[in-house]
Amino acid sequence: MDKFSLLTMIVSLLFASGCGSSQPMLPDGYDMATFGGGCFWCSEAVFQRLEGVVKVESGYSGGIVPYPTSTIVNKGGTEYAEVIQITFDSKIISYKELLQVFFSTHDPTTLNRQGDDVGDQYRSVIFYHTDEQERLSAQMIHEIDSTKILENPIVTHVKPYSDFYKAEEYHQNYYNNNSSAPYCQLVINPKLIKLRKMFSGKLKKEAK
Repeated sequence: MDKFSLLTMIVSLLFASGCGSSQPMLPDGYDMATFGGGCFWCSEAVFQRLEGVVKVESGYSGGIVPYPTSTIVNKGGTEYAEVIQITFDSKIISYKELLQVFFSTHDPTTLNRQGDDVGDQYRSVIFYHTDEQERLSAQMIHEIDSTKILENPIVTHVKPYSDFYKAEEYHQNYYNNNSSAPYCQLVINPKLIKLRKMFSGKLKKEAK
């Protein structure tokens, strides 16, 4: 294979990988949020049901190994977190409202775990895309901690967004495709029940 053909193949693989160090171009009025709140199957199912959320993708952010896979991340040592990347219409739902749902549907006080899912890939983390997202995230953490409504202080990391690698296709739309699976029944369903109870006014009609 000549050098030009090799270079063309490498560039094609890079674009196909879903990797990006900068935020993709979005239509006017659309914004992006990147949250890690434990297993991305759970977070994806929650945020898919919000009015104004256009797309949710499960993947990995914040690590040091190029082109992570589920197998590599679950072995540990990569510094990646399981995250969801949310595209949302800011005219319908605000970033602050997304934060309210985020902090209400996972436990932001447990370090590197959510329930039985243990490891730094399951840490609570916000990867902010703008200075305003950083400000709102820090403000909400301060407000929640100040109320003492949670037994322990919030340990959610607030970090600048750097990259996102889309997870394997079988991880995408997981709950909708596997709602009868034991994990979905035992772990995700209670989160959705809580979502409907606390945020019924923010849900898509079919999710109520």
